[in-house]
Amino acid sequence: MALIWLIAGIVLITAEVLSGDFVLVMLGAAALAGAGAEALFGVPVVSVGVFAAAALGLLAGVRPSLKRRWHGQLTKDNVAGLIGETAVVTTTVDASGGTVRLRGGDWSARALDDRQVLEPGTQVTVVEIQGATAVVYAHGA
Repeated sequence: MALIWLIAGIVLITAEVLSGDFVLVMLGAAALAGAGAEALFGVPVVSVGVFAAAALGLLAGVRPSLKRRWHGQLTKDNVAGLIGETAVVTTTVDASGGTVRLRGGDWSARALDDRQVLEPGTQVTVVEIQGATAVVYAHGA
């Protein structure tokens, strides 16, 4: 019986390579714990209990932090990833419009603060994307 647990654990951990979601590796580790319990005690009920406890503990306790660490903070889309980026004003930007260079491309832009007039060469921070327009702000301008 311990051999079956061992094989199940190895298969699940190996299958994790295809999914990348850290569920199968947690179940595989729990199956290896079940194999150890079966080898030590030889009582199937104990090994099933060890498997269940280990699986719940790993899925609830370890998986979330491991997933955050491995995958990092994911952005919803490319536009959301532009928020907080630094851009450089290429044509004068004010409340009505202008352009900035953002990640190597030219974007239409407008100033967040109606009183700001941002001259070419000024570094700005993208605070919002509205359609195809970057809303920008320059500190100290």
